[in-house]
Parts: sequence; structure tokens; C-alpha cells
Amino acid sequence: MKLKALESYLQEVEVFDQPKVQFEQYPTSAHLAARIIYTAENTYGDIRGQAVADLGCGCGMLSIAAGMLEAGYLCGLDIDPDALAIAQTNLDEFEIAMDFVLAFDTVLMNPPFGTKPGNRGIDMVFLQTAIHLARGAVYSLHKSSTRDFIMKKAESWGAKGQVLAQLQFDVPQMYKFHKKQSVDIEVDLWRFEIL
Repeated sequence: MKLKALESYLQEVEVFDQPKVQFEQYPTSAHLAARIIYTAENTYGDIRGQAVADLGCGCGMLSIAAGMLEAGYLCGLDIDPDALAIAQTNLDEFEIAMDFVLAFDTVLMNPPFGTKPGNRGIDMVFLQTAIHLARGAVYSLHKSSTRDFIMKKAESWGAKGQVLAQLQFDVPQMYKFHKKQSVDIEVDLWRFEIL
């Protein structure tokens, strides 16, 4: 499947109707999801036929993209049952099944950035968990300002990290405390290889 076609299909994925600020729920755009999954498959061969986990899957955007590029097995994990209900509806719409497995070849995630009170450091909890769950690779988005810290932590957890790209993550005005219509946050797309 071509990148533009993948992005076009992903624009049909339903997102949060009532996002929960305590979970820092921001939908991954079709644009970013298509590029992440397309790169994971076409550059590294980490999607097609692989067991793939999507941690903090939300509405299932990354899972659906991986399914469209023929992941062997998919597992989405999230703390919010409402998000999982939306994800299930999306998966049904795209006729993509998700199985549960004990180990994953590839883990995909867009974790919370851990910037809200009570969530400080949650991004690192996600990353550490992903590194322990993966046998092959972890793809993750993290604020660019944390790059050196993330590199050191990943190494201490037995993974070699590589920044594949620096991207602009568009955060639309979704919550009452948002003052601007949208804000671009500089994020790094990481690939961690399990050693």
C-alpha cells in the first residue's frame, strides 16, 4: 500500500468524542500514523507478519495502520474503557482483528508526554514497559527536549535508541485550559532496538 493511500484510509478513523485530560488523550493524526507505520514497515520490515503491540492505543489509530500493512498479530492496551470501545468500533469498521500474545516483535506507541500534574514521568513508564515487552523494536514519540535523557534511560534498560525523525505534533484546542487553537510540539520519532 502506498503512503498516500494509507493516510487517506486512516482519515476515516474515529477519534475521542470526549477526551480525558487525566490520561492526556490526544489523537494521533492520520498523517503522523501513516508515516510512522509506513517507515516501520518499508525501512525496517517491523510490521508485516509481526506481532505488534500498541501501548496506550486510545482509539486504535496506530493499530489500524499496522493492520492495514498486514501485521501478523495486533494487541492494543489502554487504561480507558471508553477509548477501547472506540478502538473496537474502528477495528470492526476496518475489519481488523486484534489478538493477545505474551511477547511482541514490535511495540508501537504514542505515550502521554507526562507533562500534567500526577502524570510526571509516565512517558518513561510506557517506554520501560515497551522495552520489556518487545523482542525486536519499539517505535515511540517523545518530546525532543528529552532526547538525551531518553537515550541514557533506554540504554540502562537494554535498548539502543535511534531518533528517526524530528516531527511537529499538532495538539488541537481540545480542553478548556487550552488557550490557543492549536500548538505544535517538537517530538522525536524513536526506534529502540532490544539488545
